[in-house]
This record gives sequence, C-alpha cells and structure tokens, in this order.
Amino acid sequence: TIRRESDQLLDEVAAVLNEHPEIVRLEVQGHTDNKGSQPLNAKLSSDRSKSVMEALVKRGVAASRLTSRGYAFEKPIADNSTEEGRQKNRRVQFVVVEKTAPRP
Repeated sequence: TIRRESDQLLDEVAAVLNEHPEIVRLEVQGHTDNKGSQPLNAKLSSDRSKSVMEALVKRGVAASRLTSRGYAFEKPIADNSTEEGRQKNRRVQFVVVEKTAPRP
C-alpha cells in the first residue's frame, strides 16, 4: 500500500520523467529490512516496486520506460539492528539505467 504522504513525491517523479524523455529507462527498486524470511522479503520488495511502478504509469509515465525489481534485504542503507535502521531500509529507490543526450 502506498501511503498518502507519498502521492506528492510520486507526482513529482512522474513530472520529471515526463519532462525528460532522455531518461529512457528507470528501474524502480523495492527494498526491505531483514525481518522475516528471504522468500517473504523477496515477494514484499517485488510487490513494493511494482505498486510504485503502477502508480507512475497512472500518472502518465509510459510503462515501457519502467522496470521494477525487488532486492529484499540485499542492499541495506542502514543498520538492521535498530528500528530506525530497519525503517530506512524499507524503501523504494529510482535508478536511471538508460538515458540519451538531452534535446537542445
């Protein structure tokens, strides 16, 4: 479930993508903390990235420009031994994987 407070950020990401066609492909990455099993977190992170990708498509971003991938707890950005760290690891990241030269 995407939280309401994320709507504005998703609107902004969609606007940037729609204004910059030189961003040819964007990977929407889902991440989790290390609580629970690897298979559970793999599904959760995949579902997380897919729901954000679908939200961007609903905002007018061409689906062909987006890919989604769940990384489970493979790439933490914070310490999973604290609640604060686990919260930071439960996230979605956007990575530009292909772009062309911007239009003049």
